[in-house]
Amino acid sequence: MNTKKISLSGLLIALGLILPMVFHAFGGAGKIFLPMHLTVLVAGFLLPPVNALAVGMLTPFLSSVLTGMPVTFPMMPIMIVELGTYGLVISLLNKKRVKSVYLKLIVAMVSGRVMAGLTVFVMATVVGLKMKPLIFVQGSIITGLPGILIQLIMIPLVVKVLEQKSVLS
Repeated sequence: MNTKKISLSGLLIALGLILPMVFHAFGGAGKIFLPMHLTVLVAGFLLPPVNALAVGMLTPFLSSVLTGMPVTFPMMPIMIVELGTYGLVISLLNKKRVKSVYLKLIVAMVSGRVMAGLTVFVMATVVGLKMKPLIFVQGSIITGLPGILIQLIMIPLVVKVLEQKSVLS
């Protein structure tokens, strides 16, 4: 890993800590607008798979430890898996030269939510978590619909600007 990739990873993690605090200042807006997801999705476009995965996993972990959001159990482990999947999937699709930003976003969002559901299933099975995976995933999609729409609008715009600035290759 070179210094630029590590620095960019750190910057995106920092933004992933700051944005949710801003949104949570307005009540439970973080669950609706999904601000942490934005920085992780951008990481997938900018970073190699290992870095994008690290940003996706470290951001909710550090946020939980430093701010209490997400709550340590059960949300932090679920978000570590979900957001890690987002960053990893987009970055891997970039390596495969998939052109469509929307396709990368949708595949990552679906993959992340499937992994979140699997995490809930494992936690329910192993530690007796009283959550049902399908209901959890359905609820997170319905609650987060405004955030999902924001992601589908904002991320392609950010990617386009980064491409114009030759930040993305």
